[in-house]
Amino acid sequence: MLISVNPDNPQLRLLRKVVDCLAAGGVIAYPTDTIYGIGCDIFNKKAVKKIYQLKQRDPKKPFSFICADLSDVTKYAQVSNFAFKIMKRRLPGPYTFILEASRLVPDLLMTRQRTVGIRIPDNRICAMIVGELGHPLVTTSANISGENALGDPGEIEEVMGRQLDMVVDGGILFNAASTVISLIDDAVEVLRQGSGDTSWIAQVE
Repeated sequence: MLISVNPDNPQLRLLRKVVDCLAAGGVIAYPTDTIYGIGCDIFNKKAVKKIYQLKQRDPKKPFSFICADLSDVTKYAQVSNFAFKIMKRRLPGPYTFILEASRLVPDLLMTRQRTVGIRIPDNRICAMIVGELGHPLVTTSANISGENALGDPGEIEEVMGRQLDMVVDGGILFNAASTVISLIDDAVEVLRQGSGDTSWIAQVE
């Protein structure tokens, strides 16, 4: 099912349909500030496993997830003052920050080192979905692992629609994926260069 949502002024009644789908264990495709993501409620184990299957992804590689805001991040990760200051300056934005996980994080979304990847995208549709759901949202690119990410919601519906419960159309997106930055032990390390600028890291004290 393809649902078109205004990216500048998202219709709440439509987003509530999306949230109802997620609350019922649905898997959706949705826009972020970088590329389209595939996601579900992080606490629905069956839905998370379904995403692994449709992505054909190694289950040893956990997905990142989207939080509503920084106070939400502190529930799911160990956030030092150093990490908080960095994230406060850069989020919402095109970054995935790697942090130590809290006990609230399901095992399926945690690495062996007990770390997690967390995003707060600068996208109103995405932000409102997470806010209405009340739980973080799994985020992984809309593609089969190893293939190019799909940026046209119509194409996502055509290629992956049978495996998805809903595709949220927020316009065409052809950006690079997020920049992944580790903040473990208060050391800033770029693990993947993507849409997010990293020139600021040289000034970090």
